[in-house]
Amino acid sequence: MARVKHHYESNCFFGIGIVNNVNEINIGTLWRSAYILGASFIFTVDKKYKQQRSDVTRSWTKIPLYHYKSFADLKSNLPYSTRLVAVEIVEQAVSLAQFEHPCRAAYLLGNEQIGLSPKIVDECHAVVSLPGSFSLNVAVAGSIVMYDRLSKITTALPATGE
Repeated sequence: MARVKHHYESNCFFGIGIVNNVNEINIGTLWRSAYILGASFIFTVDKKYKQQRSDVTRSWTKIPLYHYKSFADLKSNLPYSTRLVAVEIVEQAVSLAQFEHPCRAAYLLGNEQIGLSPKIVDECHAVVSLPGSFSLNVAVAGSIVMYDRLSKITTALPATGE
């Protein structure tokens, strides 16, 4: 049997999700932004999503949403070699402006009231923070991270995507 080699412009992808979301409109808004900014998938942890009107582009027909019952469930089901990146205001976080996005990433956002737990942050491969000392709306924060990735990743990666 002959081996077939596929050549892809890039092997990169990313997903983004929210832990314990408080307001369902945030997921619809994040989903729409994820679709527009090139995400491969979005996800929720701890709380399921019910369709609502903030997803005016019907993003659910274009990119999948996965639901995980717990953070451990998310970690055990991440695609192979995907780096988990927490977005949180903590001392050890790297400024988004200085952050080099991994080729294959899943960005994890906390809800606006309590953020991500220290245990979850410690288990992520990287932690980034946005400018400011107060929490942004979770869908807005996610959109900023995705735009930053889009603006950096197209020029920073070699042709193999590694």
